[in-house]
Parts: sequence; structure tokens; C-alpha cells
Amino acid sequence: MLQDVLAALPLGLFLAFLFGPVFFVLLETAAIKGFRAAFSLDLGVILADVVFIAIAYFSTTKLLQSLKDDPALFIFGGMILATYGVMSFLQTKKSLHTDDETPEIRKLGKSDYFGLFAKGFLLNFINIGVLGFWLGVIIVFGPKMEMEINRISVFLTSVLVTYLIVDIIKILLAKKLNRKLTPHRIYIMKKAISLILILFGGVLIFQGAFPSQIEEIKDQIEEITPNDSLIGNLGDLEVKNANK
Repeated sequence: MLQDVLAALPLGLFLAFLFGPVFFVLLETAAIKGFRAAFSLDLGVILADVVFIAIAYFSTTKLLQSLKDDPALFIFGGMILATYGVMSFLQTKKSLHTDDETPEIRKLGKSDYFGLFAKGFLLNFINIGVLGFWLGVIIVFGPKMEMEINRISVFLTSVLVTYLIVDIIKILLAKKLNRKLTPHRIYIMKKAISLILILFGGVLIFQGAFPSQIEEIKDQIEEITPNDSLIGNLGDLEVKNANK
């Protein structure tokens, strides 16, 4: 069991530092709204991961293979993500306060925390590539654990716990940025995050619209990266979850 936990640590760290929309929105939320707000968002993200893990484990491989590679799902998810980014970009208004004022973190109510939880869940869940990532994890690491449900459960739980712990550290570090944030800097940050969401939405749409080109890129990466090493395994998973 200990070896399964140790095997999960690198994957949890790898997952926590994937640069995608969740990564940037989490840091933005921590810097502007505080620790509890960002933690609520992160719990929603992890719940979406748990749902995808359950789907990946209990569904048939053939069904999942056709589902995760369906171009229409990538296009649909990309359009939602890009639309959300465009709306956020247009709705972000520049503050009229002086540039040297540091904003105070507004106290949030229960409904606000639930809204952030739902936002984190949906932001992760609309990315069908996450399903491909967890399917890849089970395919790559499952046979090494003889497909025993107890060992796999310990492994996947350890991955998520490692991911959560690293995220908490990121949240605490990002929260300190609040002291240096001014209304103008918040405005710039929100605009930048919106553009990042639009970019990742565009990447998803490209994946769905040009699946053959994506496969060619994957094949080229596989030729360069050895598949029998841990680095090779993680590299293959990164391609599947490039938009997390």
C-alpha cells in the first residue's frame, strides 16, 4: 500500500502544476476573494475529478474510448469555455478608485461559497479531456496494481490528496498577493484570466475540429518520449489533459 501512495505523489504534483483554466482561475480567486473562496472552488474541481474517475473506472473501455475522442464533445466544451471567457472579459469593468488603494476582501456568504464550488465543478467538468486523463491514469497504472480495487482506490485517493495539498499551498501564496493588488491590477488580472479561458476554449475547439492533426502531434511526441518510463507515462497523460 505504501508503494502505491509513493507512486501517486509525482502524479499528484504533476496534476497540480498543469497550466490550464482551473490553475489560473484558482490563483485569481485566492488573490482577490481569499482562502476559503479559493478552497471552495478547488473542492468543486476535485468533485468533478471524482466523478470522472468513477466514470472511467466503472464504464467499459470501448464506451469511454468513443466518448473521450468524440470531436463534438471537445467542440461543445470549448465553446462553453470560450463563451464564458468572452462574457467575463466584457463584464469586467475598470474601477474608478485610485491606483494605490488595496481592496479589502469582501466577506462571502454561504451562497457565494456554493456558487464558487459549482463554478469549480463546472469549469473542470466541461473539459472532456479530463475524462481522457483519468482513463489514461487507470490504463497506465491499473495493470501495475493488478487492477485490485483497493490498491487503485488508495492510489487515486493519494493523487487527489496530494493535488489538494499542493493547491492549498498555492492558494496561501496567492492570497498574499492581495496586499499588492490595486483596482487597476485586479482589472488587468481579470482581463488576462478571461483571455486565458478563451485561449483554452479555442484549443478544445481545435482538438474537436482537427482530430487527425492532434493524433499526428501525439504520434510525434510518442516517437520522442519513451513509453516505458514514468516520464513517458506522465508525458502521455499531459497530452490528454493539456487543458485542465
